[in-house]
Amino acid sequence: MFTNKHPSCSTFIFLFLPLLLQFYSGKSELQLNYYSESCPRAEEIVKKQVTDLYNKHGNTAVSWIRTIFHDCMVKSCDASVLLATTREIESELKSQRSFGMRNLKYINTIKQALETECPMTVSCADIVALSARDGAVMLGGPHIEMKTGRKDAKETYAMQVEDFIPNFNDSMSLVLSSFQSIGIDVEGTVALLGAHSVGRVHCLNLVDRLYPTVDPTLDPEYAEYLKRRCPTPVPDPKGVEYARNDRETPMVLDNMYYKNLLNNKGLLLIDQQLTTDPNTSPFVQKMAADNSYFHDQFSRALLLLSENNPLTGDQGEIRKDCRYVNSG
Repeated sequence: MFTNKHPSCSTFIFLFLPLLLQFYSGKSELQLNYYSESCPRAEEIVKKQVTDLYNKHGNTAVSWIRTIFHDCMVKSCDASVLLATTREIESELKSQRSFGMRNLKYINTIKQALETECPMTVSCADIVALSARDGAVMLGGPHIEMKTGRKDAKETYAMQVEDFIPNFNDSMSLVLSSFQSIGIDVEGTVALLGAHSVGRVHCLNLVDRLYPTVDPTLDPEYAEYLKRRCPTPVPDPKGVEYARNDRETPMVLDNMYYKNLLNNKGLLLIDQQLTTDPNTSPFVQKMAADNSYFHDQFSRALLLLSENNPLTGDQGEIRKDCRYVNSG
C-alpha cells in the first residue's frame, strides 16, 4: 500500500491553503480591535465625538443609524453614501430614497479628530459603522461588538440606490426580499425596522395616509394628531413639517415602536404592514412584549448589516476627507 512519507507537510499545505488564497485575492476579514496597533485610541475617539455631538445636537445619534442603513444596503459598507457630487462622481444623496438624511457633515468632524491622532489610518466606512454602534447606545439601545477594517469606496452607486433601498410605501414582501438579499432574515428585518422607534418622518412621506381620506388602519386619534402635524396634502419638501416616529419615547431605541404598531399607530405604511403580514406579525408580538429580545435581535441584525460586502485589504482606500476620493 502506498503511504505518504511526509503527512505533516501535506497537512500543513492543506491547512494553509485558505490563507494563501485569501492573501492572493487581496482580501482580509473584518476583525475586532482592527486599529489596536495602528491607532489604539480610534474607537475611543469615535465614541467621544459621538457623545459630544449627541450632547450638542441630540438628533445626530439617530442620523448615524440611518446612515449605516443607507451605506450598507447599497452594494457595500464602504462609505459611498458620504461622497459628494463632483465632476466625476454623482452623490447617492441625490436619490429620492435619501430624502431627509441629515448631519452627514458631522462625520467629517469625527474624521478630523481621527486624522489629528492617526493620519490616513481610520476609514470613513469604519466611522459610519462605529458611530452607528455608539449612537445606538446614546439612544438607550444595546452595545454591539462591531468589527472594523473596512476600506472606503472610490465610487458611488447613485444609479442603483433605488434598487437596494426599500421605499416607505413598498410591499412587505419586497422589503423582506431586499433584506434577505444581504443575508438578513425576517426576524432581523423586523428588528431593524425598530430603528423607527427614534427620530421623525417628514410629512411628505405621510400625507398619502391622511389625504384625501384617512387610512382606515390608522387609529383615529393618532390620525388626528398626524393631521395637526401635517395640515396640508402637499407639504413643502424643504419645510420643517414632520411627525415623531414614537410620541411616548421619541429618543429611546426601545420596543415602544412595536407596542404602537399593535395599537394601529404605525407612522409609515411599511410600519403598519408588519402587523398584518403573517411572516412578520409574530415577531412584532414578541418584540412588543420583550424589550431585551428586541435589543438582542437588533444587535444581531445591525451586525449583519454592517458586514455586508465590505471592501477590505487592498481594496478601496482610506479617504482623508470623507466627502471626496483621494486625488492622485
